[in-house]
Amino acid sequence: METILRSARRTVIISPEKPTVLIGERINPTGKKRLAAALGQGNLDIVRTEAEAQVEDGADVLDVNVGATGVDEVDLLPKVVRLVMETVKVPVCIDSANAEALRAALAMHKELAPEGKPLVNSVNGEEVSLERVLPLVAEYKTAVIGLAMDEDGIPPTPEKRLAVAHKIVERAEALGIPREDVVLDCLALTVGADDSQAGQVTLETIRMVREEVGVNMTLGASNVSFGLPEREVVNWAFLAMAIQNGVNCPIVDAAKVRQSILAADLLLGRDEYAMRYIKAYKKRRKKSGAVAP
Repeated sequence: METILRSARRTVIISPEKPTVLIGERINPTGKKRLAAALGQGNLDIVRTEAEAQVEDGADVLDVNVGATGVDEVDLLPKVVRLVMETVKVPVCIDSANAEALRAALAMHKELAPEGKPLVNSVNGEEVSLERVLPLVAEYKTAVIGLAMDEDGIPPTPEKRLAVAHKIVERAEALGIPREDVVLDCLALTVGADDSQAGQVTLETIRMVREEVGVNMTLGASNVSFGLPEREVVNWAFLAMAIQNGVNCPIVDAAKVRQSILAADLLLGRDEYAMRYIKAYKKRRKKSGAVAP
């Protein structure tokens, strides 16, 4: 099953048969005081810098979120989407819980890339979310991330998260949104606050969604390590397991995890003759001034 995303200048295909697609997470003010302050002041220079840096670091798609205190999302989100689209070639993932801001940003994307196809982040199993977001996805013919949660929050078991996944896909298909345009997020919770079972629940949900629903999957994997020391080590291990179970377009900081994801793809037979892994290695050596052997 292929989920196809398009900007005005590049097409990205998400598929179990293809290498893992990286959705860059850094244009999001949550937990980033400097970015939040800049957005509040209308200073978008940092957005341009982050967009360029993430693509240089290997991001294939860029998540764009401007939700910060004091920010008028309806006004700012389309401006930031325009800036990112004009700065880099990769497709965008338009990230907002504000339906008016989402519509404005989708209209801007349509203006700049009439044949383009962004990813919308996100819808969940709550009725209010399904009714607010899915009609926009159908109208603008985008792809959408579906979060495996509903009015009761994040379900504690794989079976209940799977049920929400089925609900989202069925409601999307009822509006004419093809199954391949729904990318599911089975949701990662921190293992440090859940007697170490949180990771296993997420991984089992991913496996079940792959087998029973068949859609492509994303994941905000860094949530799993929140509050722990040496978080990157935990994130690397968790991402490799998630990719093996079916995640193929995680939302990540590409600079921190791309090396481990390339290794996972290599070991799973998605990198013929290790060409992508070796190319990335040579690029890192050149950037550091070292000479590759």
